[in-house]
Amino acid sequence: MCRPHFASTEAVVVAIREVARQFDLEVRTTDEIGADQVSRRTSAGAFSVIDPDGSLPHEAFVELSGFPAVTIQVFPDDDAKITVDGIEFPDVPRDAVPAFLRAVHAGMAHVKGTVFPPGWWLIVPLPGDETYKELVPRGTLSPWLSRSVRR
Repeated sequence: MCRPHFASTEAVVVAIREVARQFDLEVRTTDEIGADQVSRRTSAGAFSVIDPDGSLPHEAFVELSGFPAVTIQVFPDDDAKITVDGIEFPDVPRDAVPAFLRAVHAGMAHVKGTVFPPGWWLIVPLPGDETYKELVPRGTLSPWLSRSVRR
């Protein structure tokens, strides 16, 4: 499967806004710029604003309106953490973020129960053979997650 490469945090945020527009969702974005501001940056020294190569790392936190509740934290290290109705998907490549959001809002994401390992899993299939799966903690099936259960 060929998907676009997003070379910057801003490019991913633009793509998120386009997906939100397709599903009539509002977008709220907070940006952090500089190595002293981003949450996951170890290559710069203490109290440093730029990375050793002179660049300014850029991190964005994006909230989408609607159901399910979705937030995206885009890191400068080419990955993102997507939270869907309280379930965190860490380390999603930022190139996969738009497809992930489309899958969630198009109804392809679903919850499935398994015997081994026991529990409920939120599964987000992307085009091609890529699938993201995270355990739903016991007792946290929200109304949206409950409606998404497939047997």
